[in-house]
Amino acid sequence: MSRFTDKMYETSGTSTHGLVTGEPGPPVRQTWAEIHDIARRMAGGLAAVGVGPGDAVSVLAGMPVDIAPACQGVWMRRGAVTMLHQPTPRTDLEVWARDTEIVVRMIGARTVVLGAPFEVARPVLEQHGISVVTVDELRAADPVPPLDALETDIALQQLTSGSTGSPKAVRITHANFFSNATAMHDRLKFDVDDDVMISWLPLFHDMGMVGFLTLPMQMGAEIVSITPLDFLRTPLLWADLIGRYRGTISAAPNFAYSLLARRLEQAPDGAYDLSSMRCLINGAEPIDADTMLALAAAGERFGLDPASLAPTYGMAEVTLAVSLPSPGHGMVLDLVDPDLLEAMQHAVPSTKHNARKMVTLGKFVPELEGRVVDEERRELPPRNVGVIEVRGRSVTPGYLTVDGPRPAQDEQGWLSTGDVGYFTEDGLVVVCGRIKDVIIMGGRNIYPTDIERAACSVRGVRPGNAVAVRLDAGQKRESFAVAVETNAIDDPDEVRRIEHEVVHAVFTEVGVRPRTVAVLGPGSIPKTSSGKLRRTHSASLLH
Repeated sequence: MSRFTDKMYETSGTSTHGLVTGEPGPPVRQTWAEIHDIARRMAGGLAAVGVGPGDAVSVLAGMPVDIAPACQGVWMRRGAVTMLHQPTPRTDLEVWARDTEIVVRMIGARTVVLGAPFEVARPVLEQHGISVVTVDELRAADPVPPLDALETDIALQQLTSGSTGSPKAVRITHANFFSNATAMHDRLKFDVDDDVMISWLPLFHDMGMVGFLTLPMQMGAEIVSITPLDFLRTPLLWADLIGRYRGTISAAPNFAYSLLARRLEQAPDGAYDLSSMRCLINGAEPIDADTMLALAAAGERFGLDPASLAPTYGMAEVTLAVSLPSPGHGMVLDLVDPDLLEAMQHAVPSTKHNARKMVTLGKFVPELEGRVVDEERRELPPRNVGVIEVRGRSVTPGYLTVDGPRPAQDEQGWLSTGDVGYFTEDGLVVVCGRIKDVIIMGGRNIYPTDIERAACSVRGVRPGNAVAVRLDAGQKRESFAVAVETNAIDDPDEVRRIEHEVVHAVFTEVGVRPRTVAVLGPGSIPKTSSGKLRRTHSASLLH
C-alpha cells in the first residue's frame, strides 16, 4: 500500500485546511475534502479514456485550482504525472509542440490533461497525434473510488532542466514522495494547525510541485497559491499575501529574493507585515549571501525576522529536499580562504578581509545520507572539496530518457549529484558549483557562481542575469567569458561602462580577467524553464 496516497486521502476526511487561489482577484478557498471530491470525478474521466495502473499522464495547466485535483485524480488511477513545460506568449507553438511530442512519446503518455490558460494548444497537440482531455471535461465525469497504489508505483516523472533539448525525466515513486515529505515536515517542525504556506512557484518545477502542492495536499496544510506570472507582474504581491494571510513558510530562487529586497527598500513604512514568516526557503539556484543580507536589511522595517532566512539544497533526483537548516537558525556563513579553496580544494576557515563568504545549506534531512568523494570516488574528510553523493529512501530509482530507462544509483545506492562542494565539521552542506562548469586556470578551480556574483554587482546589470562560460582555447590557456543583461542596451555609453566595470569587478573577485564580456538586452541569456542559467547554451553568445 502507498503511504503517500493513503495519507492524502485520510487528510481529505480530517483536515479543515485547504488551498486558496484567485489572488490578486477575488480569492477562492477549497478544502482538501472538496479537492478530493473533484479528484474523484477527474479519476472517473481518466478511467473513461483508459488511464489505469502504470499509465503516464501529462498535465499542461497553469492554475493550481486545476492542477491539484488533476494530479490527485491521476494518482487515484495509479498513474504517473508529468508536468509539461509551459509555452509563453513568445513561444513558437509549433516548435514547442514538436519538443512536447518528444517528451510525450518518451514517457509513453496515454493523454495530456489540458487546462487554462493553455487551451489554445489543443489543436497543435492533436495535429501531432497527441490525445487531449480538458480539465473541464474531467470535472464533468462521474466519480470513481481510488485504486490501491503500491509504494513502488511511479507517482511523478519530473522533467529535468535540459528536457527541451535532450529530454530526461526523473522517476519519483510513492515511497520517495512519502519519505521526503516526512523528512521536510520533521526538519521544518511543520505544524498543520498553525503554519500557512505562501507560494507563487511554477508547478512544473519540483520545488513548486513537490514542496508547495503535493506536501500540503498530503499533510493537510493551508496554502495560498498564485501563479509565477502574478508574482512577476507585481512582486510585492508576495509580501502582501504573507501579511494578509499570516504566512509562515514560503520559498523562491535567489533572483526572486533580490527582486523582493529592492522593492521593499522602495516601499513606505508600514506597507507590509512580514512578522509572521518563520521560514523563507532559498533554493533551486546558487544562493548569494549578499542578496540574503540585503533582504534581511530591507525586511527589517516590516518585521521580517532574519532568523527566518533558510538557504537550502535540493534536487529532483532526491524528490526535493537534500539539506535544510532547522527553523530559527537563519543564514549561516562559512568564511574561508579563497586561495586555498581554489588552489588546494580545501575550505580553510579565515578571518582575513578577503575571506570568501560560503553559504551553508543546513544538514541532510532525515533518512538521507551524503558524502564527498574525489575523482576515484574515495570519501573525503570535512572541508575537502569534491563531488557530493547522496543515498536514501527519497532518492529516485532512475531516469526515463529517449533511449529508455537509465538507473540513477550505483550498486551501493549512491547517486552522484554532479555538484562540487564540501561539508563542515558540524555536517553543514556547502555547494560550490556544478562539476561540469568549473573553470580551471593555472591550477586553480574558479567557480562560475563567483564570477556571476561579481558581474551582478555592477550597476545596470539585471539581477540574476549574468553567466560565466568556460572557453576551451585548444593549445592556449583555458579562459572564460561573461555575458550580462541590461535594460540600457540602447545606450552605447552605458553598455561600454557596464562592460568595463564587469571586467574590473570580476578581476577584483577572482584575480583573472575574462577574455570576453558581452552586454546584452533583456531575455538574451538562455535559461531553463525554472530560471536556471543554461551555461552550455550561453556559449554561443560569447564567440
